[in-house]
Amino acid sequence: MSAATTSSAPSTDGSEEVAPRRHLGTLWIALAIVVGLALGYTAGLLTPAVTAPGDDSVEAGFVRDMSTHHAQAVEMAMIMHTKAQDEQVASLAADIAITQQGQIGTMSAWLRDWNLNPTGSQPRMAWMPNSQGSLTNGLMPGMATPEQLTQLREATGVEAEKLFLDLMLTHHLGGIHMAEEVVDLSDDKDIDWLAGTMVASQQREIQAIQTIKSELPAN
Repeated sequence: MSAATTSSAPSTDGSEEVAPRRHLGTLWIALAIVVGLALGYTAGLLTPAVTAPGDDSVEAGFVRDMSTHHAQAVEMAMIMHTKAQDEQVASLAADIAITQQGQIGTMSAWLRDWNLNPTGSQPRMAWMPNSQGSLTNGLMPGMATPEQLTQLREATGVEAEKLFLDLMLTHHLGGIHMAEEVVDLSDDKDIDWLAGTMVASQQREIQAIQTIKSELPAN
C-alpha cells in the first residue's frame, strides 16, 4: 500500500515572491528618490537667477504650493507601490514618486537660491487670480482629503489599485491646472520650463492611468 501524498508542493505561481521583490523594488525607489532629489537640487542651483523673485511673487507662491502638491502625490504613490498586485500600477506609482520628488528637489533649490523660506506669508494659491475658488476645504486643486488617504492606506487588491488611479487622475488634473496657470502668469523662463515639463509628464501619466483602469478586473 503506497503512502498517501499529502504534502503540498511549493507554489509555482510566484505569489510568495511578490512581497520580497516589491520590498526590494521599494528600496530601489527610495534610493532613486534620494538621487532624484539631489539631482533636482543640483539642477536648481545651476540655474542662474537674473532677478530673484520676491516672497509674495507668483513664482515663489507656485513653487511652494506645487512642492506641497507634489509631496502628496509622492506619498500616495509610495503607499500604492508597496502593495500593488498589478505590475503596471506598481510601475506607474514608482515613476510618479521618482519624477515628482526630483521636481521637488529643483523647486527647493530655487527657493534657497532666492533666499526664501519653504513656507511664505501668503495663503495657499494666493499667487493665482480668483484662487479661493480653486480651494476645496482648504486643499489645492486635485488634492486628496485625509479621509481619502486613509481609504487608500486601508484598501487592498484591485479596490486599492482603482482608488489610487482615481485619486491620482484627479490629482494630476489639478496639478496641470496649476502649472498651466503659472505659465500664463509668469515671465520666468525656468518656471515656464518646469511647468511645461510637469504638464507633459502628467498628461502622459493620465493616458497611462486610463489605459490601466480599462485593463483591471471589474471586481
